[in-house]
Amino acid sequence: MSIATQQAASPPATGTVQKRSGFLSRIVAHRTDYLYVLPALIVMLVVIAYPIYYTIELSFFRTPPNLQMRDKVWTGIDNYVRVLSSPVFHEVTIQTIIWTLASTVISFLLGLGAALSLHREFVGRGLMRALLLIPYVISAVAASYVWKWLYHSDFGVIGAISVQLGITAEPINFLDNRQTVLASLIVVNIWKEFSFAMVMLMAGLQTVPDQLLRAAQVDGANTWNRFWHVTFPHLKGVSMVTVLLLMVANFNSFIIPFVMTGGGPADASHIWITHIYQLAFGRQQWGVASAYAVILFIVMMFLGYFYVKALTRGDEARA
Repeated sequence: MSIATQQAASPPATGTVQKRSGFLSRIVAHRTDYLYVLPALIVMLVVIAYPIYYTIELSFFRTPPNLQMRDKVWTGIDNYVRVLSSPVFHEVTIQTIIWTLASTVISFLLGLGAALSLHREFVGRGLMRALLLIPYVISAVAASYVWKWLYHSDFGVIGAISVQLGITAEPINFLDNRQTVLASLIVVNIWKEFSFAMVMLMAGLQTVPDQLLRAAQVDGANTWNRFWHVTFPHLKGVSMVTVLLLMVANFNSFIIPFVMTGGGPADASHIWITHIYQLAFGRQQWGVASAYAVILFIVMMFLGYFYVKALTRGDEARA
């Protein structure tokens, strides 16, 4: 029985050896190709892999309020416990969720509406496309300062117009009010991002067959039915990719809230990434900030997984 068992077990072992030898032979055969990409891999390890490793390592230490990291003290998961149990973390998390979901959903819907409108032939369509692309191509820093002046409580154009039209008795305090600051920043972010969704969805609309739309129209389908049963199914793939890219961008959106408010007033406009910056470079709590950054990294990896799945779904279906 033992001999038979050994004989039965030998083919998988042989197959494994063959697979390993085949893998090694492919590496040897393509060793020149690997040499070409070796400099890029070294750069990635230096500028990406090592900072990630050092951030994870630093998250397990209590660090002094200076750059003398040799005085750091091992604390285990205390930094993570401190972050997750902090009331500020819960408040900032809620603000981050509101910021991300509102910016993503509204930007996508506005981009979809703009894409559907500009997909039709009309006079001046090229000009309208160019005008609607302006928010996306403008520098985020420049846009933030422009909107900061538009929102200014004393000299802002929006407040002056609202008073002249009789909408309000005095200029609206957009950025210095805890109740309105986050919504005001979301408006700026939507204005900056919806053009990206528009471009992506316009590209997706090019894949919708005109024959199907004409056939549906001949069958008596109205505009909504043609969109929902013909156009939208062809947009599912690009829509998923667009939404995931918008979510990733919004989780990492730093410039608009930092330039316009710096997280204020009273932390009312802080999101995760600006709060991490304040902890690290404002309060010099490097260990706590690193633990915070690791949590954000895990969330981003989770979103990245679904993004890769969305990109490779067509390849898996063809395989």
